[in-house]
Amino acid sequence: MIENIVDESRRFIRHCPVGCTAPLAATAVVMPEGALLRCTACGQWISQATPERYSDSMREFDTEQGTAPDAASVQRRQALATQRIDRLAALAGCRREELRLLDVGCSSGAFLQAARMLQVPARGVEPAPSAAAGARASGLDVVTGTLESAAFEPGSFDAVTLFEVIEHLQDPLSLAHDVFRVLRPGGIWLIGTANAASWTAALMGARWQYLNIASHGGHVSFFNPGSIAVLAARSGFSVERVDTRNVRAFERGQVASPVYTLAKLAAEAVGPLARATGRGHDMLAWLRKPLDAAG
Repeated sequence: MIENIVDESRRFIRHCPVGCTAPLAATAVVMPEGALLRCTACGQWISQATPERYSDSMREFDTEQGTAPDAASVQRRQALATQRIDRLAALAGCRREELRLLDVGCSSGAFLQAARMLQVPARGVEPAPSAAAGARASGLDVVTGTLESAAFEPGSFDAVTLFEVIEHLQDPLSLAHDVFRVLRPGGIWLIGTANAASWTAALMGARWQYLNIASHGGHVSFFNPGSIAVLAARSGFSVERVDTRNVRAFERGQVASPVYTLAKLAAEAVGPLARATGRGHDMLAWLRKPLDAAG
């Protein structure tokens, strides 16, 4: 029988990752590791995976290929990266070619490759040795290690990006302080992750593969706009904006093809409303370091 709440000493994450001291409560979303837990203060969802299960699931990322997109999606990824970089430059108040950009958890460098195509002076940091080596082999400026160990000078960057990384972290608040330090005053931190307060999460629950550590290695901490705001406030950032998009009722293969197609069409129809109300499952949070910040 699956335990609803695993003993705290057996969990990779024992407390609210954004620093709340409120108790954790079991949700109705039951995964193989036990029910997801919810911080009763900020709504953060937390996996009950053990340290061993977490470490084992993370091995998939330590390859030279890393998270590089397949050939079919390169053009789409480039267009998406261009949109994000242009907005970062606009928010940072500089031209694209002047944007000092750092991609944290860059893997083999897909986003950095897109930045290089735009002549953006971008750097990366990646803890997985093989992925970092693969990035450097393709000519990218990538440091192996964590942001803390990279020891960049304070105020070195105009923008820091963190795509599909924060949901892996045991202590995102510590990373937030490191990001704050390396950003110059007025700099922008862009976080890309999933939204646990989305309609997709409500509709799918445990069927949503994003929550499954077997499908998405290392996914153990699930944010929402409220918990992002708490993280920002506790690390000195202000929230510039939070964007969400996309709704899903089924994963491919969970239902017959006609049902999946109809559900997809219905999801696309309600997509604009999900975006307007902050209930989409893809979330981008744009945080700003205050102009008068000293550190």
